[in-house]
Amino acid sequence: MQFTIVTGLSGSGKTQVMRFLEDAGFFCIDNLPPVIIPQLAAMFISINGKYEKVAFAIDSRVGDMIGDLLANLKILKENGYEYKLIFVDASDEVLVKRYKETRRHHPISSGMGLLDSIKKEREMLSKIYQEADEVIDTSNFTLEQLSKTLRKIYFEDRNDYFTVNIMSFGFKYGIPLDADLVFDVRCFVNPFYVDELKNKTGNDKDVRDYVMNTETAKKFMDKLVSMVKFLLPLYIEEGKTSLTIAIGCTGGKHRSVTMANVLEEELEGYSKNLIHRDILRGK
Repeated sequence: MQFTIVTGLSGSGKTQVMRFLEDAGFFCIDNLPPVIIPQLAAMFISINGKYEKVAFAIDSRVGDMIGDLLANLKILKENGYEYKLIFVDASDEVLVKRYKETRRHHPISSGMGLLDSIKKEREMLSKIYQEADEVIDTSNFTLEQLSKTLRKIYFEDRNDYFTVNIMSFGFKYGIPLDADLVFDVRCFVNPFYVDELKNKTGNDKDVRDYVMNTETAKKFMDKLVSMVKFLLPLYIEEGKTSLTIAIGCTGGKHRSVTMANVLEEELEGYSKNLIHRDILRGK
């Protein structure tokens, strides 16, 4: 099981880190008292793999209990549990600016103003900072840059975090609500009007051969594959974790199925899901 502990300065971006981890499949718990970390870890282990990745966010909102964090992480290590300690940081100037913009109260009220509260919190977390496996300074980060940094920490390969969903569908049943890109292939030859192909689908070789036996269909697929290969790295760079490409014909059985299959075969090097939404409709 993979445990991550996220801590750091208030206003530094811990919430965004936890959102990233949640999107990456982590079971996330926020504002956790450090003393119960070992018990929770043992509980998650005992559930027999239901949760493979767990993230705890722990910061100065727990008050003086934050001082118990390192001692409880030591217990984790002694029990044989692996973990990664992420410390999220930012400069005092940036933290002051962020608090001024959001008008939120700092969790440590010193009575001497915001900057003094930030400095006291930094002092409180100094030992944890020194023990962190990764320190992420978000002072000059956009959300996109933060996501990119986290992907480098947690994922060796894009297949670990990015999935391409390729879906065939029939326009008569409606456009998929979750589609990011939609392509209409109703302009190509329709096997529905060929008696021996009518009751087959794009998964059958003779239907596929019929659909792809025209220069226009071949040229369309060449251009579609080229465009999708161009776009996918851009979506990954932007921070998306998945992309749904929907290809539609009239009933979702012949042309769209054929072309979805071809596209799936051509996109090598990506984690893919092939979905034929309407292929069984009307049977």
